[in-house]
Amino acid sequence: MKKNRHAPLNHLSFPVSYSIIFLLGLVTNGLALHRLCRSRCTFNSTFVTYMVSLTVADLCFVLSLPLRIFFYYKKSTWTTGVVYCHLTFILKYISLYGGIFFLVGIAVDRYFAVVHPLAPMLRRLRAAQLVSAAIWCLVLGLSVGLPLLRSAAAHGQHPCLLDPSSLQDRTVIVAALAVVQASFVVPTLLLLYCYCRVLSVLRQPRHHQRSRLRSRRHTLTLIYWVLGVFLFCFLPYHVNLLGYTLTHVGVLTHCGLTKVTRAAHPVVLSLASSNCCLNPLVYFFSMRVKQETSKSVTVTNRQPPHRLVWSRKKKKCYLNVSIKSMN
Repeated sequence: MKKNRHAPLNHLSFPVSYSIIFLLGLVTNGLALHRLCRSRCTFNSTFVTYMVSLTVADLCFVLSLPLRIFFYYKKSTWTTGVVYCHLTFILKYISLYGGIFFLVGIAVDRYFAVVHPLAPMLRRLRAAQLVSAAIWCLVLGLSVGLPLLRSAAAHGQHPCLLDPSSLQDRTVIVAALAVVQASFVVPTLLLLYCYCRVLSVLRQPRHHQRSRLRSRRHTLTLIYWVLGVFLFCFLPYHVNLLGYTLTHVGVLTHCGLTKVTRAAHPVVLSLASSNCCLNPLVYFFSMRVKQETSKSVTVTNRQPPHRLVWSRKKKKCYLNVSIKSMN
């Protein structure tokens, strides 16, 4: 009875939160994918290459949410078979780690664009496509492998639920936990490094010209937004998952930690799931940055022509602006 103390809350909170995430995720990702596919730079932009993959990964999870909603609505009784059980977890991990890895891909792309602008080979479309394909292989490997590890530790008539009843089960679960944590920590360190280097370059004096201030400000806001979304959605989930799993399988026996992690589990899981709704905002905001930058460049290019006037008396060269050109 002690284990199921939070079950009634889960049966109420998960259907509500997943229903909201499903509706928002379907609309935002559907709209983002539609605009990405209709964009003129779809086939020649490294950013769009990563963004399309990120949106597809999020849509995979969104389309699996009705099964999860049905599962919790039936009070955690899985009646749709083992195949659909594994499918829901595969789609969940595709969205979770696809979101992590493709956001890191965008960060690395920004890193080379800002920190190493004279290395175009590293930002060619072909390179982005190869990196994107490699990320998909890694994500699919994790997404298929982790549910298989879960099923290896499941018993009885509940293939979607873990039943760590033996030492062998604990070993399998802890091994899966190690893979999950490494799949979060390593990309997070890479993302933080890339954006810290980008921020340091953007804060240099040569980026403070008036014509670049607006573009710089929006770029900084975009970086802060991506970092905020990334840490807000994924950090609480992985920190809580560590304590939740270790106490669940009996590796740790701290009573207070057990209560806190079990109570926080539905909250952090909903936060991680909400990432599929927030990722499209990265695209929409980046398009705004691009539009603002284009306006800034257009205004700069429309500046009135200048000509140098030589003063014989003072033997100096003055900059003269034609008044006619300003009318």
